[in-house]
Parts: sequence; C-alpha cells; structure tokens
Amino acid sequence: MLVTVVGAGGVGGYFGGRLVQAGVDVTFVARGAQLAALKAHGLRVRSARGDFMVPVRATDDLASSGAADYVLVTVKSFDTDRVASVLGPLVGDDTAVVSLQNGVDNEERLAAVLGDDRVIGGAAYIFATIAEPGVIDHTGGPASLVVGEWRGGASRRVASLVEAFRAAGVTADDSSNIRAVLWSKFAFICAQAGVTAAVRLPIGEIRSQPAGRDLFRNLAAEVCAVAAAEGIDLPADLPEQTLTFADALGPGGRSSLHNDLVHGRPMELDALMGEVIRRGNHRRVDVPTTRAVYGVLQPWAARARRSQQT
Repeated sequence: MLVTVVGAGGVGGYFGGRLVQAGVDVTFVARGAQLAALKAHGLRVRSARGDFMVPVRATDDLASSGAADYVLVTVKSFDTDRVASVLGPLVGDDTAVVSLQNGVDNEERLAAVLGDDRVIGGAAYIFATIAEPGVIDHTGGPASLVVGEWRGGASRRVASLVEAFRAAGVTADDSSNIRAVLWSKFAFICAQAGVTAAVRLPIGEIRSQPAGRDLFRNLAAEVCAVAAAEGIDLPADLPEQTLTFADALGPGGRSSLHNDLVHGRPMELDALMGEVIRRGNHRRVDVPTTRAVYGVLQPWAARARRSQQT
C-alpha cells in the first residue's frame, strides 16, 4: 500500500505517523519549517496513546512522489481548492483521495475536480496540533476515524483502508452513508470550535455553566436544522449527544479554531460557521446563534488574513 499525506499538520501527522509506525509506505507532503524538520529529524508524536518517533519521507514536490493508492488530504479547509488543483501527479488509475478535514464541503470540492468516484469522505475524531516543527501533540479526542465512499455504498478500497488503520492501532470504521457521519461530526465541531474560540476558555469551564451549555447546544441544534433541510437524516437527539460527548472530554480541551485565533493564524471560520450560515440562507433556515458567534470571530479571521498578506 502506498499512501501520500498532503498536509503534515496535527491530523495528517498523527494518522500518517501511525501508518508509518505499522510499516506502511507513506510520503508526507509538507512545506517550510515542518518539511525541513521532517527531513532532518523525522516525525515525533506525543500522545496519551503512546509517544513515538519515526523516520519519514517528506517532500514539497508532488511530481516526485508518483501515484499513490491513497492520498490523504489533511490540509485546512481554506486550502482545499488549491490542493485539489495540484493533486494530478499523485492520482493514478486506481487512486482514492481521502479527505480527513473539518467541514462538510471538502469532499464536494475535491470531487468537482477529480470526480465523485475518486473521493472517499472521512471523519477524524482527534485534537492534534503541531507543537513545533516535526513534533505533533495529540491533545485529546479518541483518535479514531470513520471513512466511506463519497458516492455512497461499500467498497473494497474503503475496507482495505480501514484494515490498514486498524493494523496501525487506530480505531477505524467504514460507513455506507459518510455524508450523515460528516454532518454529525460537523454539529460537534461547530459547537466545540464556536464556544471555545468565542469564549476563549477551555470546554470544562464552558460546560460547567448553564449559559455555556445552552450556547453549545444551540450551535449544534442549528447545524442539525440545516442538515435536515439538506435532506441529511440525523438523530433527533444529536444536539444532546454532542453535549454528552463534550462532557466526556478533558476539561482543558479547546479547538483548532481557538488555537489559530490566539496565535494569529488563518482560521477555518468560513468552513464552519460560515458554511452553516450560507446553507441556512439557501434553505431558509434561521441560525441566529451561529450568526452571533460568526460575528464575534469574523473580525479576528479578517485580521489573521491581513497579517498573512503583509
């Protein structure tokens, strides 16, 4: 099995590193200080599930990598269109492109360039980040995956990918309805990211307050309302399920959106709350809590973009 990981950040570094640890042939596509560190020192992962360090193959030249069996796309959602446009050298006749990103439109954008039959959707349940170049911190979450054909149904290639991850010690499952899985995760991500970034406190302090719990629940409920209007069948009690899941997290947990905000990095705000608002407008579903949180965070996202451009 040949795997190329495009985006060697928290998610790509952790799951790609686990595959390397299990003996899978993996190439990481990275850039800047992360690329230099991976080439010089390999990949180090610090995790409650066991720290490890592995030598890795890393490059910034997609053409040199050649076609892979699986291309794992783990870049931030605002880079999806750019990445989709340059994946050609990695895609052979039987290549599957697997999105392990936040949001519900990444697979759509990949499929618009590559075709529905090329794309596997994926939901990664993990909090992980680059602690320093070449070092990934797995800070929370179950570190599990659910993957499935974007066009629906089952396939041998999805089953083979699940088998590879399980052999690497990763909890992995397949789904014949990956769109519903992605929307279920989206409800949690929008709530968790929205409250921790807007309040700028860890989830333990937010969930301990009735108003904080209501804010979390309302954000998740608005995502579910938009999903229903999109024809996605989700459990009626999903907002409560997401809150129960949040209750089980370590009290110090935050989100990548919060981390990007406080470090002045580009934020996935438009792929999260922005996407809920856009689809809500299209389906005529009112999402007032999401709009309020977006209004709080959007000036920070704009500041980060301006900073990156200067």
